[in-house]
Amino acid sequence: MRLTQDNIHAEFMRAGALQQAGRLAEAAELWGEIVAAAPQSPEARANYGGTLAELGAFGPAEAELRQAVAMKPEAAWAHYHLGRLLQLTRRWAEAEAAYGVALGLAPRDPKTRLALGQLYLTLGDYARGWPLYEARIEVPSQNAPALTLPNPWRGEPLAGKRLLIWPEQGFGDQIQFARFAPVLQAMGAEVTLAAPPELIALFAGLGVTVVEQTPRPGALPPPDHWTLLLSIPGHLGTTLETLPPAPHLAAPADRRARWAGHAPKGSVGVAWRGRASHGNDAHRSLPSRTALDPLAAAGAKLIDLTEPIGDFADLAAVLEQLDLVVTVDTALAHLAGALGKPCWVLLPWFRTDWRWLADRGDSPWYPSVRLFRQPSFGDWETPIQAVTAAYGAQFGS
Repeated sequence: MRLTQDNIHAEFMRAGALQQAGRLAEAAELWGEIVAAAPQSPEARANYGGTLAELGAFGPAEAELRQAVAMKPEAAWAHYHLGRLLQLTRRWAEAEAAYGVALGLAPRDPKTRLALGQLYLTLGDYARGWPLYEARIEVPSQNAPALTLPNPWRGEPLAGKRLLIWPEQGFGDQIQFARFAPVLQAMGAEVTLAAPPELIALFAGLGVTVVEQTPRPGALPPPDHWTLLLSIPGHLGTTLETLPPAPHLAAPADRRARWAGHAPKGSVGVAWRGRASHGNDAHRSLPSRTALDPLAAAGAKLIDLTEPIGDFADLAAVLEQLDLVVTVDTALAHLAGALGKPCWVLLPWFRTDWRWLADRGDSPWYPSVRLFRQPSFGDWETPIQAVTAAYGAQFGS
């Protein structure tokens, strides 16, 4: 279709819809046509650059984003989008500088504050990262609800106080941060942890009151204070050195009985993909289940853990029977780590989650976890070879 002033707005919207739907090659082609028809549009260039980045065309993506900045240097969003590309491609100092410019133009912009907070958390600078991470509450895509309950907890003494902890984000996040509930109870609080049904039985062993998350938090008995789950470490001033240790979870006895003998001796549980609804799934998942064939060829008895196995308490009972878990970045990695189960996590080079920090082969959050990272965009062969060699060294006959 030939782009004209009459149809370019409609094509702009169509390109955005393709981008949102994950049809990136089509979106990039259309954005390229739009940029050619409207070369003075910094918005079109920014969208084109963002789409090219998702396809791994980082040089052209950066050129488009820098052009958008040059065309509209007073626009905070232009510097933000450039910063995101630099951050996602691991150019930390340059990303920090771009975010600094964006915040100078729009100091309260939540997306920029959140991105900078995640950058600091990636680098292990928790003192600067946690306060900025609170901006996630203002970013709808983060699934961190801004509750209307009174008296949010900001780190005040808790002795004798009733504290409600409200869940947020995904299952893996909740499993990772559930370790803080007993910490607050040890500070003298009467802790109630809300959780989705899938996690209720697993969290029952934390030693705090666990209730099912409801659409109306105000329907629960009124607490003296409340907090979102992932806000707790910031309010406590948690650093890498003061993380509450794992393991902090275990399979309930009834689930162990239910699943006894499910996994043959010497089994390795594997998860090669995450949930398709996760925005980063295209980058964090393996191309197919067969990508792990080298591990099977090395003698591992593989059990596919991507198939549904009850709730997370059921899954925990199965994991406890395994010699090892090998997984991409899913809730399964956090569950294995929270159980103290040996777990090897395959991580993407692009869009690596801040929870795994930068350039480490271990995780301060989970002593039983080893990290195997892509050395470059899309290269799963190298970490799978490393996992296979490690399996042979540790478990081979």
